[in-house]
Amino acid sequence: MKTFSAEIFIIGINPYVFVPDDILQYLFKKSGKEKGHIPVHLIINKQKFIQHLVKYAGAWRLYLNMPMRKAAGKDVGDIITIKIDYDETERTTPMHSKFDAALKKNKKAAAVFNNLPPYMKKEILRYLNNLKTEEALNKNVQRAINFLLGKERFIGRDKP
Repeated sequence: MKTFSAEIFIIGINPYVFVPDDILQYLFKKSGKEKGHIPVHLIINKQKFIQHLVKYAGAWRLYLNMPMRKAAGKDVGDIITIKIDYDETERTTPMHSKFDAALKKNKKAAAVFNNLPPYMKKEILRYLNNLKTEEALNKNVQRAINFLLGKERFIGRDKP
């Protein structure tokens, strides 16, 4: 794990810190990539967090959510000390068993789902996993299948 201190800046409503170049190079080497989101785990004031390192407007930024800033007792303009390392654990969203069963029954919808970009698969799976009632889950599993078949709107989209 590498440790660094940096000032907290804000862009829009999003607080972030710039990660020093030597630590960026270390993370690039460990992750094997220099593009896209780089999963990292952090320790701030002895509390552990998971996050992504993101390149935005030409600079790599580590965005700090409210629990992270509360753990440090810091806000925009303050200096924060962070321990950071590459997170090798795979971050996947599980498929709800009812949605899995529905896809197995409908091969055409399953084929469309399997060809969706990862961000859209994740969005559908998260939506279904966060439903509270059995009734809502059953209704939305059917809506998701209809969406994949191009028959209905779902997750704010007209078509997959």
